[in-house]
Amino acid sequence: MRGNPDYALDDTEAVKDLVRENPWCTFVSAVPGSGPVASHYPVLLDEDAEGVVLLGHMGRPDEVGHGLGRHTMLAIVQGPHGYISPSWYGSRPGVPTWNFAAAHLYGVPEVLGDEENLRVLDRLVHRFERVLPDPHLLHATAENGAYAHRIVTGTVGFRLPVDRIEAKEKMSQDKSAETVARIIGHLVEPGPYRNPELAERMARANGPAVTHP
Repeated sequence: MRGNPDYALDDTEAVKDLVRENPWCTFVSAVPGSGPVASHYPVLLDEDAEGVVLLGHMGRPDEVGHGLGRHTMLAIVQGPHGYISPSWYGSRPGVPTWNFAAAHLYGVPEVLGDEENLRVLDRLVHRFERVLPDPHLLHATAENGAYAHRIVTGTVGFRLPVDRIEAKEKMSQDKSAETVARIIGHLVEPGPYRNPELAERMARANGPAVTHP
């Protein structure tokens, strides 16, 4: 990731929040003799661990392609992002840009056994089902539990202790509060680049000096 101190996201807790809010993750491995391999899966944070530790799984045979557990794997987490038009700045000259929040998380994954993998899957399902009026939890019934035990062998769970983080949050921090507020206003208005999630992230990143419409 291109280094830029103005947009560095150095706070570990902020990186954790990015993962919590955006759990759909891209995993990339550089496998000797095969080149890069990429896959996409949801993740959880191990909230009891020190630092940043991801919990996830892969559907077989993805773990073979990645050589899971044998070398460093990159996990890419991406938050709200979108196009920013220079016509929104209210001044000239200006050039277009793309605002985004992203983290590159590196570490060597630890492969989990079936029982621990099942516990992680149980937590993952609970994470997304709990907000529904009729949550279908993995062990909600004996039938569901038996089914979960049958299918768990089709996945490989892992824990990824992160030993290197590269993270950026580019949210027009180099602009004046007035310009940032104007950009946010365009992002929440109807139009081809309407992006309320990005607007909310920009407001948070730029602090109380910026008024969110």
